[in-house]
Amino acid sequence: MANLSDKDILIALQEVRDPQSGKDLVSNNMVKDLQVDGGRVQFTLEFKNPNFAHKEAVQKGAENAIRAIQGVESVAIQSRVNDPLRVIPSATQPAPAPPPRPQPAKMAPKAKYTIAVASGKGGVGKTTVSVNLAVSLAQTGAKVGLLDADIYGPNVPIMMGVNKKLQTRNNRIAPLRQYDVDMVSVGFIAQGDAAIIWRGPLVGRMIQQFLSDVDWGDLDYLIIDMPPGTGDAQLTLTQSVPLTGSVIVCTPQEVALADARKGINMFKKVEVPILGVVENMSYFVAPDTGTHYDIFGQGGGKAMAKKLDVPFLGEVPLEQATREGGDNGKPIVVSTPDSPVAIAFRNITESLIANLTKENGDSGLLKRVFKIN
Repeated sequence: MANLSDKDILIALQEVRDPQSGKDLVSNNMVKDLQVDGGRVQFTLEFKNPNFAHKEAVQKGAENAIRAIQGVESVAIQSRVNDPLRVIPSATQPAPAPPPRPQPAKMAPKAKYTIAVASGKGGVGKTTVSVNLAVSLAQTGAKVGLLDADIYGPNVPIMMGVNKKLQTRNNRIAPLRQYDVDMVSVGFIAQGDAAIIWRGPLVGRMIQQFLSDVDWGDLDYLIIDMPPGTGDAQLTLTQSVPLTGSVIVCTPQEVALADARKGINMFKKVEVPILGVVENMSYFVAPDTGTHYDIFGQGGGKAMAKKLDVPFLGEVPLEQATREGGDNGKPIVVSTPDSPVAIAFRNITESLIANLTKENGDSGLLKRVFKIN
């Protein structure tokens, strides 16, 4: 090839894909500052998440693609991180000093899979899903941790039936244990009904402490019950610990789905994979007549997942026993394990593990947990 052009390089880079988003580097707008000088090629790969786990693989793939072009003599690739959630000042106003970015946790938990359970709005049963998912995973024999990152509404202690204070061991915080799940929550620190009135930086600091200063030990799964929304806590977590992915909880009605879509888009922007959508309170079956009622609508979560091209993990029906179990500190997978809700949670757990093993190539885990031949 006599003369290389920018177009030649971009065509080659269209064959290299970001393993998380599935998009090629060009359409994902990751190729910046491209310069071609004779046979010398240089450019910058721009990533959106400082904890993106595949930087080296993507960069190597890009280099190999360019070197395969006839006439290329040298390839120089730099990388940088661009936070897509930063605030862009208006042209008429001076740029404010950027806020300090959360520092990475000193010692992230030793968990094979770290999963954030999130929702766009409150009241959709996110903590109920987190608790029952954690206990269901523990029932398979896995080592499970549950981090209650909902600082303003820490309901994990109530739903898990634990009313104790955190202690220390080995000069670190010792998680409390219930139903074979190790857990930490600010609810184990706050006194009674005292309101937690903290600004964003304090919330981030507490979450980082729960990540770095807790003696979690070696875990198969760390489930993180997130606060609702897309604020400081979510950004702190995505920047402090490499998340395997997130599970989004919604209910079928449009007002909940609109907020869930925002949550999905936030995680996509910071390059955290969406492991699946759980639709909670999907329908109600009257126990006396067996009549099926779609109280909040029908199929909204599944339709949203299909439209946004993310996995759908399953539906959870609305049952009084779920609320009673949460109030009494006995998750429904423990209190009534043969109920439709408990069965739904076990099916969701199985689907989640299948998605994890598919994403991470760990088929042995699925075989071990569910005894698949």
